Amino acid sequence: MNTQQPTRYLRISSALFYAAASFLITVVNKIVLTSYKFPSFQVLGLGQMVSTVVVLSMSKKFGYVSFPSLQKDTFRRIWPLPLIFAGNMMTGLGGTQQLSLPMLTVLRRFSILMTMVAEYYILGLTASCSVQFSVYMMIFGALVAASEDLAFNLQGYTYISLNNVLTASNGVFLKKKLDAKDLGKNGLLFYNSLFMIPLALIIAGVSGDLHKAWEYQQWGDIGFLSQFMGSCFMGFVLSYSTLLCTQYNSPLTTTIVGCLKNIAVTYLGIFIGGDYIFSVTNFIGLNISVAGSLVYTWVTFREKETRKSGNDVDEKPLLTKEKESPA
Repeated sequence: MNTQQPTRYLRISSALFYAAASFLITVVNKIVLTSYKFPSFQVLGLGQMVSTVVVLSMSKKFGYVSFPSLQKDTFRRIWPLPLIFAGNMMTGLGGTQQLSLPMLTVLRRFSILMTMVAEYYILGLTASCSVQFSVYMMIFGALVAASEDLAFNLQGYTYISLNNVLTASNGVFLKKKLDAKDLGKNGLLFYNSLFMIPLALIIAGVSGDLHKAWEYQQWGDIGFLSQFMGSCFMGFVLSYSTLLCTQYNSPLTTTIVGCLKNIAVTYLGIFIGGDYIFSVTNFIGLNISVAGSLVYTWVTFREKETRKSGNDVDEKPLLTKEKESPA
């Protein structure tokens, strides 16, 4: 049916947009934090928040986007998204700084399992058996890779573990807020960043990260500045693409699309940053996890092709309604 085409197009294009943005910002962040040895991932995250506020403010001023003005109850209406949003960004950057890209990407796949659990209990959605199998395959590969990570970094593992929890929470709560249509995707993105800038600034100041960033020696390097500014702008692009993908698909699809792009990041990351240490067991685990991502892709398109009902327009990909959410 022709009425299906716009929905299918929006689902596919938003997923591709998110995948491209997620890939580019991972590489740029790694270059800034590892290759250029920028000392503060907190300041980089703060720059991404400020960039989001500035871009959306200017876009609203010139009429490209619209969202409601700040009201007394705005903070209450989007809570706890600002805290989850900021925590997700900071822990992701912290993990990027501490871990090699291959291990970063493979450990991020635990967020998929957490998203499935969160969707079941919060949204009343359950993944198909085929999807669950592919997810467990990814997790098994991640465990094998982690069992012989010669560059093991406890702080990096802690950041990524927290990031996985926050990623799952972010996707599920985003879906609830978007479905409520209170502020729209632009309003959610703008106020998430706006409300967290003061807190992020205080944390960076108290921790000494602002001082470290101020004394960084390469602020005059054009190459570093272009990468830093690119990272700040891509922070906005990634957040916007995440909202679009979550709106037109599902939290689980958004999470797994982010992990699928990691296939390229996993292998490219062996050469980027210079902090990956090869071992046979680790490399086998990486490939098992990548294979799980490919199995998911095959399952996704196979199950979509079997749907012939006109009700598919409103169906969440690979997810079925199992119980009614409480009113």
